[in-house]
Amino acid sequence: MFQSLFGWGRQQSAPRVTQPAPSQGKTKPKKKSAAKTPPGKQPPAQPEAQQPAEGPPPPYEPQLLRLSEILGALSYLRDLCGAEDGDDWRAKMSALLEAEAKTGQRRLKLTGAFNRGFRGYETTYRSCTPNARTAISRYLDEGGRIAHEIAYRYGNS
Repeated sequence: MFQSLFGWGRQQSAPRVTQPAPSQGKTKPKKKSAAKTPPGKQPPAQPEAQQPAEGPPPPYEPQLLRLSEILGALSYLRDLCGAEDGDDWRAKMSALLEAEAKTGQRRLKLTGAFNRGFRGYETTYRSCTPNARTAISRYLDEGGRIAHEIAYRYGNS
């Protein structure tokens, strides 16, 4: 899985990775009025709407967060500099999410890191510059190294 992130395999295109914006206003939960039940009758049982608890994050979580941020930056910068493969980097992020965090808080953290990497350069660069090209080169190297280290050290599961 990790080796395919930086050119060692092919990925199918996937939708853009986005995270919904947090609501601006704070809302207080409404209090439920206690319904009185007639004597001798029990109210119907309510099913639990909680998701199962996630286990602890893997030991390589910091590397995954950095990798997600790099994928976001590459998604923006590569399109900016004419490579027109930003969708490929989003697809790689989607593959990473499917492999590592299908639901829950981990998915939100990884998606947030991707978006942070994307938006960080979106606000800084409006055209491709020599510095943008240098950043692309460095991110390709760093992302490849991180993917290789994770696969080598923790297996490619």
